[in-house]
Amino acid sequence: MRLLAFVHRGRRSIGAELDAGRVLDLALAGAMPSSMRAFLELGDEGMAAARRLLEKPVQGAILQKRDLHMLGPISSQERPKVICIGLNYADHAAESGSKVPDEPMMFAKYCSTLCGPGDNILAPPSHSKLDYEVELVIVIGKRATRVAQSEAYDYVAGYTCGHDVSERAFQRSDGQWLRAKSSDTFAPIGPVVVTKDEIPDPHALKLGTKVNGEVRQNSSTQQIIFKVPKLVEFISSYLTLDAGDLIFTGTPPGVGFGMNPPQYLKPGDTIEVWVEKIGSITNTVVE
Repeated sequence: MRLLAFVHRGRRSIGAELDAGRVLDLALAGAMPSSMRAFLELGDEGMAAARRLLEKPVQGAILQKRDLHMLGPISSQERPKVICIGLNYADHAAESGSKVPDEPMMFAKYCSTLCGPGDNILAPPSHSKLDYEVELVIVIGKRATRVAQSEAYDYVAGYTCGHDVSERAFQRSDGQWLRAKSSDTFAPIGPVVVTKDEIPDPHALKLGTKVNGEVRQNSSTQQIIFKVPKLVEFISSYLTLDAGDLIFTGTPPGVGFGMNPPQYLKPGDTIEVWVEKIGSITNTVVE
């Protein structure tokens, strides 16, 4: 399934794509929650119920996508944990002048960083080196504590496309990454959550970034060092993951600071990030 969140006539809800132009409003079609995190908390039963609704869609619950205002599939109001993995592509580590880590390098963004397709990226005060990073994002499907790699996919609901916005000057000057990674709107996601049954191998997806139409990143998740099962095992060994939590899996080479000379984002720039089988999101930088 391709799950999404939206506003229709002032009402927030979630749905599943019937085709490229139509969406089934799951809250209207059946007794389903209107938020993605609440839906994911229903677990396998919720997924099965949604699939049944898609098999025989209620006509009154079918909406035209052109009439919807698309949101990020999981919002800041749902307060998910946003866990990120640094230096998870060897060639990105090389362009960063860093060695490949021996184990996943984990950091976090606050949930207030989340935004969706078409939302503006707010350039923070005194920014000078704003950068882009396309990432495959794992969406957790149920509570996970100390999960073994062999069972990791049981805890994955699906995947979405993410943009890990970074302010490199802050990243280097602050001694830690809080301001550099967690400024408001620094984690656009979307446009949908694709359930794991539709992406049996998350390590065979093309992904990339365009800035003002120019290709900057163009790679594949084949290059990921620490794969999805390892990340779920490693992270859940230290902190409990819940349904709706997000794991940004790292970015490939081609980021702005790795170019010669570096090419940083500025207000007015439009950035499109995309992941194969999921789709793309576009956001514009504003002061």
